[in-house]
Amino acid sequence: MKKPDFLSKLKGEGKLELVEPSDEICNSYLEKADNCLKAARLLYQNNLFENSVSMSYYTTYNSLTALLFNAGIKCENHAGSILVFMKLFGRDDLFRIISFAKEERIDKQYYVTSKQNFLGKESAQDMLSKAETFIIQIKLIIQNLKNEDINSVREKFRSII
Repeated sequence: MKKPDFLSKLKGEGKLELVEPSDEICNSYLEKADNCLKAARLLYQNNLFENSVSMSYYTTYNSLTALLFNAGIKCENHAGSILVFMKLFGRDDLFRIISFAKEERIDKQYYVTSKQNFLGKESAQDMLSKAETFIIQIKLIIQNLKNEDINSVREKFRSII
């Protein structure tokens, strides 16, 4: 996990800030997440497993971004968004999914391996399953967030930065 001063650094760079909560931006990112999930499925069906893994990751990242905007938090850094999510929402299960997805995306996008195609297929299927779980859970969190919950999240955010 990143050091707490990492978030302060992001804030100082203007990459992490409180903004007005926005249902419109939240819904736009949820639509992006849904589209990434569709793309991940299509890529998987066409044996483009590495690309499917990347789209599965972006499913999780865009849905996380939707949640943060729903609470009025803007973060322009993937690791920062994931860390803020963990600190504010404390969902270890979802934190593990998105952290794993980020590592898998980096591995599949930037490195070439001599692993058999079967392993790529297995990895892509696992990522698709995790992305589906993640987006459903994030949508449930968003659906159940009330104004007082959002205010509480924003106060907690102020205390960690």
